[in-house]
Amino acid sequence: MTENKVDVYVLDLTYEIVRNEPHIVIWGIDEEGRRVVLRDRSFRPYFYALLESGVESSAVISMIRNMSVPRSPITKIDPVRKRYYGREVDALRIETVIPESVREYREKVAQIPYVSEVLEADIRFVMRYMIDRDLPPSTWHRFRIQDKGKPSIYKADREYEVIDVVERYSRKDLPELRIMSFDIEVYNPQGSPRPQYDPVIIISVYSERDGEIVYTADESGGRIIDLKPIREFISYVNSYDPDIVFGYNTGGFDLPYLIERSRRYGVRLDIGRKRGEEPRQSAYGHISIPGRLHIDLLPYAEEIPEIKVKSLDNVAEYFGIMKKSERINIPWYEIPRYWDDKSRRDKLIKYAVDDVVSTHFIGMKLLTFITQLSSLTGLPMDQVGSASVGYRLEWYLMREAYKYNELVPNRVEREYEPYRGAIVLEPIPGLHKDIAVLDFTSMYPNIMIKYNIGPDTYVEYEHECQPHGCWVAPEIGYRFRKHPPGFYKRVLETLLELRKSVRAQMKSLDPESVEYRLLDDRQRALKILANAAYGYMGWVGARWYHRQGAEAVTAWGRDTIRKAIAIARDLGLKVIYGDTDSLFITYDKDKVERFIELVYKRLELEIKVDKIYRKVFFTEAKKRYIGLTMDGRIDIVGFEAVRGDWSELAKEIQERVAEIVLSTDSVDKAVEYVRGVIRDLEEGKIPIEKLVIWKTITKPLDEYEAAAPHVRAAKILLSKGGRISIGDKVGYVITRGSGRISDRAYPYMFVSPKDIDTSYYIDHQIVPATLRILSYFGVSDRSLKAAAKARKTLFDFR
Repeated sequence: MTENKVDVYVLDLTYEIVRNEPHIVIWGIDEEGRRVVLRDRSFRPYFYALLESGVESSAVISMIRNMSVPRSPITKIDPVRKRYYGREVDALRIETVIPESVREYREKVAQIPYVSEVLEADIRFVMRYMIDRDLPPSTWHRFRIQDKGKPSIYKADREYEVIDVVERYSRKDLPELRIMSFDIEVYNPQGSPRPQYDPVIIISVYSERDGEIVYTADESGGRIIDLKPIREFISYVNSYDPDIVFGYNTGGFDLPYLIERSRRYGVRLDIGRKRGEEPRQSAYGHISIPGRLHIDLLPYAEEIPEIKVKSLDNVAEYFGIMKKSERINIPWYEIPRYWDDKSRRDKLIKYAVDDVVSTHFIGMKLLTFITQLSSLTGLPMDQVGSASVGYRLEWYLMREAYKYNELVPNRVEREYEPYRGAIVLEPIPGLHKDIAVLDFTSMYPNIMIKYNIGPDTYVEYEHECQPHGCWVAPEIGYRFRKHPPGFYKRVLETLLELRKSVRAQMKSLDPESVEYRLLDDRQRALKILANAAYGYMGWVGARWYHRQGAEAVTAWGRDTIRKAIAIARDLGLKVIYGDTDSLFITYDKDKVERFIELVYKRLELEIKVDKIYRKVFFTEAKKRYIGLTMDGRIDIVGFEAVRGDWSELAKEIQERVAEIVLSTDSVDKAVEYVRGVIRDLEEGKIPIEKLVIWKTITKPLDEYEAAAPHVRAAKILLSKGGRISIGDKVGYVITRGSGRISDRAYPYMFVSPKDIDTSYYIDHQIVPATLRILSYFGVSDRSLKAAAKARKTLFDFR
């Protein structure tokens, strides 16, 4: 076997123990488009013992050697000079054989009297490898290898043994990835779907090669049998052999459901690239498919604030993939009826196809952003979405710490420590025209850089500031050394400089080019990481947690906003509202441009116009307004009916009222719209699904002291043969009759429109949701329900 070099785009990394030896397994695509597995047998787990000051290392080394056991011996102990919170320290690097043994040895080493702390023993073995070898996924790397031929236990074209990781290869393009998406529909006539009982009736698939494919269940003797679609799905995945599998909530529902249904038939859901291995739960709760990247898109949707309800159809519409008006909308609880009625089954299949097509093209829209976030953080594409922003930043910080020779602090449990946050101004209530929203660019990261904020630069006493002096935070007096630059400052400067460099490269590219889109997603990923630094520093779960630093950032933030407000007022600009790093001011083009110049000159921070509202309405409450942008979009902030006891109708009517009052200037039209909805409700024209209220069962039904509506509905469902478990959502409506509301709650599937208590929905749903907006214009519940004439325009209510 001769040694060669090969360039590989790294998809994912795992590890295996083979004859008491850890093997790093790297999944990737080589430059010829072959799916390959690389096996690196050279890497070993290790951790550090931090020595107390002045301790002779040889004595401690001898003690540690005596702890070694034959089954997984300590193979190497090296004295090293490292940095810890910016200080030079002496430590021992302790290496063993099996990753699981690190846990055992760290406990024993921590008991040695001369060891002050054990560090980096809680870093996952695969992530340790990626950090040390500078081998983040979603990037090209050059390896020196031996070709082992076609593997037997892996579904891959070639297997290579790694001799050396030569370098990260500076290719910017993605390989030709094979991508598919899937979605399942379940037959659940009695409430929340249960894999123990409820079969999968449709598995819809979309791939770049074959387009849409639908697998449906068999029926025999009144039973639905889903073995055939499951087997067909397994067969298709293995024949198409995708690198990426997109889904929408597939980690939380579809994949666990398919695994359980397969097991009931004695079938293994063998859809990975390691033969015989099922998908399994991995880091951050995501479901991993061996050798493939299972990317659940729901976590990405949850991070988009403009999408209020994170349903698949809303997300598809947001990305311009499929309008809600163009697709069949079937509530999940109606699916069994569409399946049972063969005249409507084709609609159900079309609904399933719309779902998987939407999923696929949402994934394609997000793909380059996901690859950039993955390559920056070092988390594989299938994990980076499931990880919180704090964890994403932390892995980036850990990679940077390795480059700076900094030891990584342990993650420890801490009690939450409250501190004063950002400034939020009292708004000027009423309607305002021509208002500009100005945002400080990366305010908190720039404050952290400017004032060198971090745990390694913080000092308690003034004499510790010598010889370079300290920055002193306003209001609270915390001190931070001006020099040398701290860990946070160095990392943030790197992030912001990288982003600046990427944005400069973009200027010379065609915005429609692949290169431009890739760089645009990279700069967006860099911005997200930089903006997360302040929140991460104040998160009690952070390795580099520092409450005083987080508190100082907000203190300087408040001071900055106050100084910016003073500049605006000196220019004659009226400040309507302010929140964290944003100001709402009257829009005068020349004065706003001068304001931006003065802020940069006096405060050394950049501020820019984010949007301009043609009209914006504020209540007297903070963080609550509705605005009409110059291009006609409506922003609704703080008004949403988000509590669980609001029906879809209440949410829908509230959004429509906001749109009417700002788009038409007419409160009268909004009132007439609400009255029309009330008439439709009283005449039975509102579909029942819009009246359903969903609540979650959080404990056994007999432990509820009060008979809440959803509890009563759940008990009725049980009495009719349904099944209820903790975590299930119960959908109910309020029916006609006397007595308490909770006594009239009934499972929606057993109710007809004539049974609905329209008075309840008018008094407790429609009117309250509407008045959250219209009450500020003098509209009363009586005027909504009566024919009294409302005022004509918004400006009558200023």
